[in-house]
Parts: sequence; C-alpha cells; structure tokens
Amino acid sequence: MTTPARPGSFTGATDNAASGGLFTDTLIDGIPDIIGVDVVRAEVAATAAEASAATATTQAASATASAATATTKAASATTDAAAALVSKNAALVSQNAALVSQNAASASQTAAGTSATNSAASQTAAANSATSAASSNTSAAANANSAISSASAANTSAGAAAGSATTAGQQATISTQQAVISTAQAVISNNQRVLSQAGAATATTKANEAAASATAATNNGAAQVTLAAAQVTLATAQTAIATTRANTATTQATAAASSATDAQGSEDEAEAWAQKINGEAVTGQGYSSKAWAKGGTGIDGASGGGSAKDWATDTTNTADNTEYSAKEYAIGIQRRGQSSGGSAKDWASYVSGVAKVDNTYKSARAYAIDAANAVDNFNERYYGNYASDLLAVQGHVADGKTVQVGDLYFNTTDSTVKYCTVIPAGADADGTWLVIQATDTSNFATKGFSIAMSIAL
Repeated sequence: MTTPARPGSFTGATDNAASGGLFTDTLIDGIPDIIGVDVVRAEVAATAAEASAATATTQAASATASAATATTKAASATTDAAAALVSKNAALVSQNAALVSQNAASASQTAAGTSATNSAASQTAAANSATSAASSNTSAAANANSAISSASAANTSAGAAAGSATTAGQQATISTQQAVISTAQAVISNNQRVLSQAGAATATTKANEAAASATAATNNGAAQVTLAAAQVTLATAQTAIATTRANTATTQATAAASSATDAQGSEDEAEAWAQKINGEAVTGQGYSSKAWAKGGTGIDGASGGGSAKDWATDTTNTADNTEYSAKEYAIGIQRRGQSSGGSAKDWASYVSGVAKVDNTYKSARAYAIDAANAVDNFNERYYGNYASDLLAVQGHVADGKTVQVGDLYFNTTDSTVKYCTVIPAGADADGTWLVIQATDTSNFATKGFSIAMSIAL
C-alpha cells in the first residue's frame, strides 16, 4: 500500500478496476470490507494505547508531585536538624559530661542531611522516570537507556541503604521499589522493541501490528501505573526516613539540653562547695572549702567548728567556742591569769608587779628579774675582798652604797670573814667590824661522856 490503511481510503484492497484494483472477481468483493473492519479495530486500539500512555504520563506527573512533597518534608527535616544543631552548640558551653550527647546530636544531624540527599535523589529519579514515560511513544532506545538509568538509581539507593544502619528496613523497601521500576521500564522497552520490529506489508500484518501496538500500549500503561505507584512508595519511604532522622535529631538535642542542665547543676554545686559561706554548701552534707578556710555561717565559733583562719590567728575569741587559736596560745592575753592559762609569750616575758601568768607562777622574765634583784641585795650586804675594815668601807661607799650593821666582807690580811657591828661615822671612820669565828668546842664534854651522863640522869 502507498498510504496507511484507514477506513474508506484504500489504494490496493478494492475490486474496482477504475480505482486501480487488481481483483475483478466478485467472490472476493468482501475482502476489502473485512480488512477495513480490522484496520478500524487496530486504529481504535492504537487510540486507546495513546490514551493509556497519556494516563501513564499523568500518573508520572503525580509521582513527581509526590516526590516534590517528599522534598518539602525533607527540607522540614533539614530545618529541624538545623534547630538541633543550634541546641547542640548551646550545650557545648556546659561541662565535659555533655560532650557525648552533643556528638550524638551532630551524628543525627548528619544522618538527617543524608536522608534529605536521598529524598532529593528520589525526586531526580521520579523526574527521570516521567521524562522516560513521555518519550516512550517515539524512542524504544531512549526507554532502554532510561531503564538502565533507573537500574543505576536502584543500585545507588541500595548503596545508600547499606550505609544507613539505623534505617536498613526502610532502605531495603526503597531498593525493592527501584527494582520494580527497573522491571517495568524493561517491559516498556521490550514492548517498544516489539513495535519497532513489526513491519509487515499486508493489511493483515498491519492489523497484527495495530493489535500488538494496542497490547504494548496496554502493557505500557500498566507498567507506567506500576512505576508511578513505586515512585510514590519510594518517596513515602524516604520521607519516613527523613522524619525518623529529624525525630532522632530532636531527641538527641533534647538529651544534649538535659545534659547541659545537669552540667550547670554540677557546676553550681561545685561552686557552692568551693565558695559558699552563708551556710552549708549542700544542706546536711557540710560546708564549703572557703567557709572552712576563712569562716562563715555555721563555722565561726561553732562547737566542733572554727575556720582554719580562726584556728590560726583569732586572739579575741575561742575558735570553736571552747579552744583558742594557735596565735592565742603563742602571743595572746585572753588566758592570762587563768588556771593553766597564759600564752607562750606571757610565760616568757610577762611582768606586772606580783601578777602571775596562770595565777600561780610568774613568767621566766619575772623570775629572772627577781633573781637579779636578789643578787643586788646580796651585793648590798657582802662587799667582797678587802685588806682592812677602812678599805672595805671606802670601797662600798664609792659604789654609792650605804654601810649597814650586819654587812660582811672578807679580810685578806688575816683570811677571816668580818661583819659590821657599829656603823662608821665620818669620811675616814671604819666603824666596828668583828671576825666571824667558830665556837670553841674543845672544853665541851665528849660524846661518850655526854651519853653516859644522859643515861645516868
């Protein structure tokens, strides 16, 4: 035939010689009509195939819209992850205890970013599939290339699924859907190949070709529907992954904030143990280092208390309402005159008339002064060594002292000790000095006689 077969327009299948027909036998007059009916059916099937292809294109567009929705949700997940990052950065100010939670939050953010990337990849795959569906009517080779691209996308998704340990189940679902997509596109490519190979010259072959086209279109439509459903499932799965990652990021951020709060509490308690002076650092657990060092409420003057400073330097009160400080025991005066009292300084140097350090004994200095005074008194009464009474009197007066009855000196001339019985009168007078002699016992009774007389009497 010189032109495509259409109802009412035939160039070879006619019994009219005037119209160029080859058959004049009336027995085959009905053949053109039969062929015409087949051609009409083939064209109806082709029209239905085109309608199916249009429907598949519409469904692919819906899949694209679903992918866009997934992208939007992924963007929301990214925003949530950014919020989690802000919380994480705020938590970095706290003590070392929050670092583990912050690292987990950072990991969750990275995972959420990966989910967003996967979702974007899914959108790209859906767009590629829509393009493939639109061009499937004209190029089987393009469909084959699209099938290869989809298979590559499925492999990429499978690789991404292997890298995500916490979402392995969901990524496996994605890989399965990608495989379904690849299979559907392979069917489309095969059907297009069948169409491209159909080339019969007769009306019957054209009818078969139209039937094949209708079948291929039907198969293509079904494949496109399957493809669109798979794309929707893929987008939904990846959206679920993004949502899960965002929720994980939020949970990690909450944990980081909680750790930061705990760290702040620990910091406050540590500060109380270090510096608080207006009571216990923690009620019922004791006082701070500063309170024990310098003093504070509950420490100063308390029984069993007293700060290190008070125990070292306080000289106005007791350190613990009972005992005194080291400085008080060293140089203080609070215990002066008390029984068993007195400081080290008082015991060494306190002198105040006849006052005692502990109300019993005087200080070492006081006793030293008393000893010195005793020596002075002795020097007042004993003149030393002189050769005569006059020289002894003159030497004593020359020292600014006064001669008194009972004064003594050692006479070097006759080696005797002499004592004054009469005070000298005048500058050159020497008074009266007598030798101190031992009692003569030569005329006393002997020991035996004395005993005998004692017995006799």
